[in-house]
Amino acid sequence: MIIATPITPAGSDERGYTAEFEQNRTGTHLIVYRKADTVSGRHYHKGLSDTKNPEILILLSGTCTFNWKHIDDKEVQTAVYEAPMRFKIPPMIWHELIPVTDCTFMEMNSIAEHAADTFRLED
Repeated sequence: MIIATPITPAGSDERGYTAEFEQNRTGTHLIVYRKADTVSGRHYHKGLSDTKNPEILILLSGTCTFNWKHIDDKEVQTAVYEAPMRFKIPPMIWHELIPVTDCTFMEMNSIAEHAADTFRLED
């Protein structure tokens, strides 16, 4: 299903921490701010866009509940994650993100790529 990988801080001091992660995607990316108790997602991707095969999200700040399932499954899986975290979401995985706190995340795709490869279970 989804792969959630913690991003381990490389160092910290009284100012906060610094973390690094490997990124091989270029082009336009999204920075998304979401308020606590809102919902993002509730959709899946078919992998038509390279940036949605898999979709990659980086949770930069906050805590969120992540729900997901393969589109052919009935049971939804749920986990709570705290930043910093990297998510890889394969095609055909329905998913939603519900911030527990205000959250910031980065989507490694553009708005146009997202729109071209976003489907609802009703579609």
